[in-house]
Amino acid sequence: MSNDTAHATMPLEGRRLSTETKAATKTTEFFAYVAVVLAIIVTAFVVGDSAEGGEGDPFGAEHAMRYITFLTIGYMLARGLAKSGTREHHDAHNINA
Repeated sequence: MSNDTAHATMPLEGRRLSTETKAATKTTEFFAYVAVVLAIIVTAFVVGDSAEGGEGDPFGAEHAMRYITFLTIGYMLARGLAKSGTREHHDAHNINA
């Protein structure tokens, strides 16, 4: 008989596993992104009123959505760059911790 089954049941104590990067919700850029998106939404609600000046809202929903779209593209590019070259290492026994 072969000794292959012994290798299959032995624990791999020295094995190191890694993910590409930290989870997105654990990064500073995520919290900055959320804060700026909320600031844009609040600003779009607060700034300007067509009844005050007679003209349209200077910072309406269209502008807010454009800026949020730009921020989202920038955030996705930043996450892509972060994932491209770094790894977060952890040992096999820390997986479920």
